[in-house]
Amino acid sequence: MDSLTKGSVLKTSIQPGWQADGKSFWYRNILKDSLTEYIYVDAVKGKKTKAFENEKVAKALSKAADTTFSAEKLLLQGLRFDNTKNTIYIQADNKWYAYDSKENTAKKIEKPAIEEPKEIGWTRQSSRWRPFRADSVSPDKKQKAFVLNGNIYLGTTGGKDAKQLTYEGNPLRPFGELSWSPDGQYIVCYRIDKQEEREVSYILSSLPNTTRGEVKTRGYAQPGDEFTSYEMFVINTKSKALTKVKSEKIDFFNVPVIRWREGDPQHFTYEKVDRGHQRFRVIEVNAANGDTKNIVDEKTDTFIYQNLIYTHYLPKEHEIIWSSEKDGWRHLYLVDEKSGKIKNQITKGDWVVRDIDSIDTQKREVWFRANGMNADEDPYHMHYYRVKFDGTGLVKLTNHAKAHHQLTFSPDRSYYIDTYSTMTSPPVMELHKTSDASLVMKLEEADISKYLSLGFKLPEIFSAKGRDGKTDTWGIVYRPSTFDPNKKYPIIENIYAGPQDSFVPKAFRHYGEMQSMAELGFIVVQMDGMGTANRSKAFHDVCWKNLADAGFPDRIAWMKALAVKYPYIDSTKVGVYGTSAGGQNSLGALLFHPGFYDAAVSACGCHDNRVDKQWWNEQWMGYPVGKHYDEQSNVTNAAKLQGDLLLIVGEADTNVPPESTYRVADALIKANKDFELLTIPGMGHSDGGTYGRRKKRDFFVKKLLEVDPPGRNKVAVTQ
Repeated sequence: MDSLTKGSVLKTSIQPGWQADGKSFWYRNILKDSLTEYIYVDAVKGKKTKAFENEKVAKALSKAADTTFSAEKLLLQGLRFDNTKNTIYIQADNKWYAYDSKENTAKKIEKPAIEEPKEIGWTRQSSRWRPFRADSVSPDKKQKAFVLNGNIYLGTTGGKDAKQLTYEGNPLRPFGELSWSPDGQYIVCYRIDKQEEREVSYILSSLPNTTRGEVKTRGYAQPGDEFTSYEMFVINTKSKALTKVKSEKIDFFNVPVIRWREGDPQHFTYEKVDRGHQRFRVIEVNAANGDTKNIVDEKTDTFIYQNLIYTHYLPKEHEIIWSSEKDGWRHLYLVDEKSGKIKNQITKGDWVVRDIDSIDTQKREVWFRANGMNADEDPYHMHYYRVKFDGTGLVKLTNHAKAHHQLTFSPDRSYYIDTYSTMTSPPVMELHKTSDASLVMKLEEADISKYLSLGFKLPEIFSAKGRDGKTDTWGIVYRPSTFDPNKKYPIIENIYAGPQDSFVPKAFRHYGEMQSMAELGFIVVQMDGMGTANRSKAFHDVCWKNLADAGFPDRIAWMKALAVKYPYIDSTKVGVYGTSAGGQNSLGALLFHPGFYDAAVSACGCHDNRVDKQWWNEQWMGYPVGKHYDEQSNVTNAAKLQGDLLLIVGEADTNVPPESTYRVADALIKANKDFELLTIPGMGHSDGGTYGRRKKRDFFVKKLLEVDPPGRNKVAVTQ
């Protein structure tokens, strides 16, 4: 079926090649039977034309390259148009050619000195967690600080006259991680309490040309393990004085980035996330005496999702743009870097700022993506906006369609290409003006006619009230192409309830695993329950110290509502499958909700949050490790199993240790429970690959449809 649907959906996206003027671009369409066409767009005139005739270009390139280029399937990597010279510079097979569009001739050339389009006045979002870079040499390159036997020495870059600056360091607790102030007067350093990362192991059982399994060991921090900690100090390079900074040790993550205040060589700031994820600070340090002041200090009773903390520093204005869920929704704030006072809230409302695209420092505007602002559509649809730092002048760039949007901008941001779709409407690509979001022209619309001709129906988008009877849960429904409303169909849920995101696809997709499973005779569904991200803070907080919840009350209510609407759905036969956190969730369905779920396939599940990786599990389950870790463990609760279970694990999983699954199996055996276990030799973090997915299908066919799968080991009988 996968091969049958390959190439059945055409023109789903545009990859624009903007020209140096920023007012024109080209793109390539892949058509039926892999034929290609190249389009040239003049954005100012709002006009698109064929960039050239494939036959003429292929013939000219073939002659110039002394090889054959296919006109029908012409694949070019780059195009640059010089319309004044009737020349197109073409990159093909990693070689460059100059094509004369008037004479229809081409010649091989060196890479042309082509002016590239430039971005103007924009600052992209950079990761807050970029690694710290120690610097031993002073800004004026005249002095060098270095660490010897755990202590810091300072001398000239020539290596002479080195003077010892610290005396309490040793190889076990050394000073290190040096960072100079811009004027060279101070060095920020740390007393480091090193902690060795504890290890986990796995065995490769089936390596070729061996007769013994090979043990692999690696460092792997689990919840509760100790981190290396860093105690901050400042050295005055003139007086050689060592001053301890008056703040707690940094005992979570690594050494922070130091930001010296512009125009003030005495003060710097750094960011600190406390272990347990309940406090985030921007801390100001007075380098002269070690005094500190909290510029930003956010605390919460649940968690602050560290991956979504956004800070952007405006050094000349002494301002910080900072994201927070302090009002119940993720929004942006403008903070005075000196006083720590919030100047104003930049964005506001019952909707979510998803991420920041860029900052225009000249116009003092934030360009961002958000979802949930439009009350009359799916709250997960991504839309694009820009707003001034003071919160005024909000411009909605994608209000023209109730859909999930993805924008690409021209280099100077005068124009953007909007690709929008839903799971039930194929992608449309339009060119818009950025100034007022007005439509310049429609570029393309995806062609799904061949896919629909195969008999497949697009999934249904369905919403129902969650556990509180008020909040909508959103999901999708797949039916078999041979769907008969007079039959009864069991449900299979594809589950992944990891709190780090939401997971139901919103942009158009055609054939995939969910549709292929539906073809076996199931209604296959997916939804995002409470505890997942991209809704309100309260919606997300359900997961706090509560991963076993997995949004099940919302999921069950959603499927029951679906069965009420469609009588052909048999909600008395429900299966569930998932991988990783979804593996934990799918087994949890049978342990904690056996009255609803009947069969589960659980692949490489993080079944006990104490066994899985520290950084992920402490984010949601908190620190220190408490009894709630044990109470919610699938291992601890294994004896509660009701229903049919297939466990799948790759023996070489480096994401979730395989023993997470083996410990569940051990507990099930000790509880005298029946289950199936599939271990894949040599496989990593996976749903079991092709073989595992086949076994998953066979399992559900047997348990929910009560049909024996094919006996694939039988020898075919020839007549």
